[in-house]
Amino acid sequence: MPINPSRLIRVGRVAGAFGVKGEVRITAFTEKPAGLLALGDLLREDGSPGLKLVSGRTHKDSVVGRVAGIEDKDAADGLRGLQLFAPRERFPAPAENEFYVTDLINLAAVSPARKPLGRVKAIHDFGAGDVLEIAPPEGATWQVAFTQANVPSVDLARGEIVVDRPAEVSERDS
Repeated sequence: MPINPSRLIRVGRVAGAFGVKGEVRITAFTEKPAGLLALGDLLREDGSPGLKLVSGRTHKDSVVGRVAGIEDKDAADGLRGLQLFAPRERFPAPAENEFYVTDLINLAAVSPARKPLGRVKAIHDFGAGDVLEIAPPEGATWQVAFTQANVPSVDLARGEIVVDRPAEVSERDS
């Protein structure tokens, strides 16, 4: 039975060959790169087979490993850019007040007074914590730190987050 692409979570991207013996380097989008090794066969965005890691090890923020059917550097380089996904069912349920990034994308952003502010376009981590990028109905996107003070509630069932825009963001965009 085919896997529903809407039930997939992006977990990595093939960065290219690692060495000359056919190993690949995969940039991990998981909290810990070693988590990729426990996910089993990785899929393409449409749910079709992506690659099967037969062995691997962590290397910085990546996984370096052998992929079934890949025997040399040229074949490994041919996978460069391949986005890798895993079915949601392979992941544990998030703890209270924790969320998978994929669940936050496209949520409606509303003010504490329930005024529409836009939609969550992206989530960035520049090293000091997560930042939400909000796309308003008109105009440029703006960013806000994903903290309890700035985002007091996330309601996945309603499909929205409450965002208390900091004054410096409101003033700059006015």
